Amino acid sequence: MIQNTKCECGHQNLLGTVLCESCGKPLFDDDGSAPLEMRYDGVARRSQRENPGLLDKVWNFFSSVKIAIYLIIITLLGAALGTIFTQESNFVNFDPSTYYKDTYGTIGEIYYQLGLSHTYQSWWFITLLLMLGTSLVVCSLDRVLPLYRALNKQQIRKHTNFILRQKVSYKGPLPTSGPSCESADEDAKVWVEQAAEALRKQHYRVHTDGTALLAEKNRFSRWGPYINHIGLIIFLLAVLMRSLPGWNMDQYVAFPEGQIVKIPETSYYLKNEKFTLEFYSEDEMSPGFRAKEQAVPKVYETKAVLYKCTADCDDPLKQPKLEEVHRQNIIVNEPLNYKGLLAYQYDFKQDPLLISVKPSLKNKQTGEVYGALDLSMTRPADKYQAGPYELTLKGYFPEFGLDEKGLPMTKSNEPKAPAFIFYIKGPGLAPEGQPYMYFPRQVDKEAFSQDQINGAIASKFELSVNSMDDVQFSEYTSYLNIRVDRALPFIWVGAGISMIGLVMGFYWHHRRIWLRIDDGQLSLGAHTNKNWFGIRKEVAQVLHKSGIDADPKTLEAGGVS
Repeated sequence: MIQNTKCECGHQNLLGTVLCESCGKPLFDDDGSAPLEMRYDGVARRSQRENPGLLDKVWNFFSSVKIAIYLIIITLLGAALGTIFTQESNFVNFDPSTYYKDTYGTIGEIYYQLGLSHTYQSWWFITLLLMLGTSLVVCSLDRVLPLYRALNKQQIRKHTNFILRQKVSYKGPLPTSGPSCESADEDAKVWVEQAAEALRKQHYRVHTDGTALLAEKNRFSRWGPYINHIGLIIFLLAVLMRSLPGWNMDQYVAFPEGQIVKIPETSYYLKNEKFTLEFYSEDEMSPGFRAKEQAVPKVYETKAVLYKCTADCDDPLKQPKLEEVHRQNIIVNEPLNYKGLLAYQYDFKQDPLLISVKPSLKNKQTGEVYGALDLSMTRPADKYQAGPYELTLKGYFPEFGLDEKGLPMTKSNEPKAPAFIFYIKGPGLAPEGQPYMYFPRQVDKEAFSQDQINGAIASKFELSVNSMDDVQFSEYTSYLNIRVDRALPFIWVGAGISMIGLVMGFYWHHRRIWLRIDDGQLSLGAHTNKNWFGIRKEVAQVLHKSGIDADPKTLEAGGVS
């Protein structure tokens, strides 16, 4: 580490500075001839502190470019692991605990057990992104502040050693000099003005101080990498924001015809009013498809209505109050779009499901019919009135089945084999009521022996529909891909800023030229961060216009004299 930061010019430099921030004189290796290290013009960085404390060690860790490269490589490898097998979020209906083993065998089971089936939502991947973002911030701050200080406080008259130890340099006498010191000084000033005019024609910004000159152009390109870092930081923050509730959603939801289904993690509900399916005719199909004798869908469309819950949204005992906010037909590549909520047509399934039935209660002994009752398969009411009889719902099983002990249970929440248990009260029945089990589907009545389960009450009452007009069912189930990505605009902004930084850094080069004249001797040095041949050529042109012939190939540290 550098200890002495006092320069002979009297300027007190910060600890760790390599070059004097005022005159540019090397604080160490003053007698050397090798080109100077011009990164940040020798200004010290925080990561170069001697005897760093704990906070400084953490800062040094994240300010290391080598560490940043390692983090990028590890993050890319981690992201690649998520592409080996399909991620869980890309499926409609499947059990991940069995899918990977059944589909990919033992490797798939290991993949699932390691948590790689949801790589991009895992804690370790998010931690890598956080570390990478921290590295970008610290690397930028550790370098941009010294660079700003060095460029913002440039002195026009630099030390001769600083000028001649630039990678592009020249030292030699002026073409003409007067007989006295006064005329020589005047000649030097005239020569400096000529050089300044030549440099201005090459779009340099020129500053003079007597017989010294500083010319500079494209300084803004030095900020390109840091603007790129700002864009990347915004990009990473936007990616991390996707893990916040409500910021990102990408899931597949089933919407049976005629049913209103809640969109998970939102206050919206969507109803599939009607699903339309059209197939290509034989004349429209190519010979290859015609030979397969396979029906090919031409159009599948969901007539969708979007609702927003306005009251009783989180109360499972109450029917939510819904307000229609949007109506749109959804077809492939034309999603429903409402305030950032997108619903894409993904798939469909011909799967008839009951929506509601309107059975009537019939007294078998008298022949009287009471009703009809409106039984919903999703939210049945607690009580129904059928003439003088009251039916209280005691149990509902969307997909009726029996467990290992022979007790009733439901296999799923889809109404594939619905069953209702009522207590019927009224004339001719016990005061506390009698239980009655009702299966809306005839196939379930026979499969589960409804009359035998109900016993004696089955000889008195019958609950059944009169015709198919009393049955509402959905023929198709539409699968929609529901997407919400509030972070996407920030991702595009970050990517755009990053691209601006890349363009600034790649297509413009920061060039500086220093010169001074002492006793008729010209000392010139030039520096650029890219394209050294170009700046050598520019320096040679300036010297030539000022009466000095110099080959660009000889303009190197310790070159022509």
